[in-house]
Amino acid sequence: MVDPYGFERPEDFDYASYEAFFSRYLVVLTRRAIKWSKLLKGNNGIQKSLKVKRYIRKGIPSEHRALIWMIVSGAQANMEQNPGYYHRLLEGEKNDKLVEAIKTDMNRTFPDNVKFRKTADPCLQHVLYNVLVAYGHHNKAVGYCQGMNFIAGYLILITKNEEESFWLLDALIGRILPDYYSPVMLGLKTDQEVLGELVKMKVPAVAELMERHGVMWTLVVSRWFICLFIDILPVETVLRIWDCLFYEGSKIIFRVALTLIKQHQAFILEATNFPDICDKFKQITKGTFVTECHSFMQKIFTDPGTLSMATINKLRETCREKLLSQG
Repeated sequence: MVDPYGFERPEDFDYASYEAFFSRYLVVLTRRAIKWSKLLKGNNGIQKSLKVKRYIRKGIPSEHRALIWMIVSGAQANMEQNPGYYHRLLEGEKNDKLVEAIKTDMNRTFPDNVKFRKTADPCLQHVLYNVLVAYGHHNKAVGYCQGMNFIAGYLILITKNEEESFWLLDALIGRILPDYYSPVMLGLKTDQEVLGELVKMKVPAVAELMERHGVMWTLVVSRWFICLFIDILPVETVLRIWDCLFYEGSKIIFRVALTLIKQHQAFILEATNFPDICDKFKQITKGTFVTECHSFMQKIFTDPGTLSMATINKLRETCREKLLSQG
């Protein structure tokens, strides 16, 4: 069985509980679709407003998702201001090393997705290759690093458009995620430390457990940040998280991470050793809590309590300085 995005369902997939969830979720989707149609028919387009923010938190219908991501992320404006730029990048001279690195990762990108197979027609590997090569030449400081292939792959599945995927990738890597993919990944390392500090404030018992067993945050959460929850959480849940990520920025990642940890605090605290903790962190990203994306998204805005960008920026500053001083 294949899901609507082309991913094969795993062998142990729980069809019964998924069907039960999805029949309830369909009602929500239908209601939201009507509201979005009305909103998009209005004359003032999509402006940033509390109403739009509220609508996005409740999920963008899949037929409008690509358009709304493009508008709220600023990707649409950038694309319109740079006509032909994407194609010029593809036609220009290439860096052989970069091209080689991207080629190596092609077959490793979503082997469980039928649309990315060499046998698929059209095969999305070709589109993915173009987007990554263009981006590597557009942002030479980043070039290409693993993780970007998965993110670009998801963007392609949603937009079904090469150039739009390129500009959305640019919005994420260039603006929304501070310095996650540069060669030293300072922004990524900083944000993992920031999460550690937030856990100290909001779920102190778990922070204490991690410290006691010497488990570094990077071991259990680096893929959450690098892949923005791709292959960690169910597809529909990831897309709902990204809806908010494009509109509200990187603090959404912390909200999701804190909710997963807080919700499963008792379960995590049962761990008695290092491998046990790592295993618990794998377990908490599975099951009905994360599959039921609508209630999960409500939780991420209530469970962690207040979380301002000011708090995050302050923590980023201190964590970054600490990392730099450690060299």
